Amino acid sequence: MKGYFLTDRGKIRHHNEDSGGVFHNCSQQLMAVVADGMGGHRAGDVASQMAINLIRDQWEKQPVLKTPEDVETWMQETIQALNRSIYNEAMKHDAYMGMGTTLVVAICTQDFTTVGHIGDSRCYLLNDDGFKQMTEDHSLVNELVRTGQITKDEARHHPRKNVVLKALGTEADISADIDTFNWKEGDKLLLCSDGLTDKMTDPELGEFLRSDQTIEKTAQNMIDLANERGGEDNISLVIIAHDSSREEGEVSC
Repeated sequence: MKGYFLTDRGKIRHHNEDSGGVFHNCSQQLMAVVADGMGGHRAGDVASQMAINLIRDQWEKQPVLKTPEDVETWMQETIQALNRSIYNEAMKHDAYMGMGTTLVVAICTQDFTTVGHIGDSRCYLLNDDGFKQMTEDHSLVNELVRTGQITKDEARHHPRKNVVLKALGTEADISADIDTFNWKEGDKLLLCSDGLTDKMTDPELGEFLRSDQTIEKTAQNMIDLANERGGEDNISLVIIAHDSSREEGEVSC
């Protein structure tokens, strides 16, 4: 299994509030994360980096998780702990008041993937059935689409398209949406911030993942195109390719 994280500041922003990475626990199970921070006075990058550092530290000392139930429990409990840490940090510093971050995280075994998310950073799956978004945005425009008030095309150009209804660290208690699905060799996952999805349609994203280029080259090409189309936001993504390498197993932490 191979994963690659890439982030770019974009063409307009003065600093990058996105964070992310690909990490392995001591049993070599893979976890990928993307976080898109929000808040003034650089508080967004504080929130997103806190989320990544904390979840990475917990994951790297975690023994093997064998069942979807084990993974889902670990993910929900860990995300709740991240939320409390970020919220408490914001309460201690005036400059951090109201800071938060989106979060999308995938834990991948050879047989299944568990995805958790808060906010509008997304996870997509490419498999034999096609290319599909596996997460549901916690955003104003998605709620308007869901209730039939606007179309998906109108949502792409809505003036409030970046308003999220749920974010990590903005309130004392929060619950992530978590789902587990099967995947197999040859499948690919894409995790990304809205700096990418605001600049490309789902069919375009799917075509990139279908490319026979390396995942590193594909990731760079996607970021290059988002920048060519304006690059108004930070752009971050992880591509994970399911192959037979790096089988997880029992390892003592």
